[in-house]
Amino acid sequence: MGPVGRPKLKSDAVATTERLLLAAEEEFALHGFEAARLSDIAGRVGISRPSLLYHFESKEALYEAVVRTAFLRLAEALAFATDGKDSFEDRLLRAVEHFVDFIQARPSLAKIVLREVIDARGVGHALVLEGGGPVLEQMETFIRREAKGRVRADLPLRGALLWIVSSVMLREASGPLKLPLWGASDDSQRLAEALFLGR
Repeated sequence: MGPVGRPKLKSDAVATTERLLLAAEEEFALHGFEAARLSDIAGRVGISRPSLLYHFESKEALYEAVVRTAFLRLAEALAFATDGKDSFEDRLLRAVEHFVDFIQARPSLAKIVLREVIDARGVGHALVLEGGGPVLEQMETFIRREAKGRVRADLPLRGALLWIVSSVMLREASGPLKLPLWGASDDSQRLAEALFLGR
């Protein structure tokens, strides 16, 4: 007799899980972890709270899945952008473009991460470090390995990367302030060129 436990998820269950993650991301961004309600998240997807708990056993487990999944997908997008035989400069700027596109498509993720960074009571500090730290290291490693003298040796890479990351995240999380503060165009690539390539 095989192991006892939950049955394997069918494709429709996987689709429900994906929809739950997106709905939860939006709800956590809107209300924060403490105020977000599982019944509201379930309602966004058109299922009951008990059905949600079939997929995720608690609000903490759902929140963890939201943050971890987002960072894993971001890491995949950046790995794809930096792979290939194009020049270092092209791959670096493509990575910035992929990052901007990723966050623009998910401004709710930017709100979650920013909330965790500034709220000392936040439940997700460890999640942000566990998910975001490796992504930063991935980009630092790419630059150190591939730059070959094209980036100033004294440039603090982590600080430069975080400057771009925080600018993009703050811009996308700012809602109605986005246009009056940042304007209609995104200047992340120009910022990256100035910081990393001295252009």
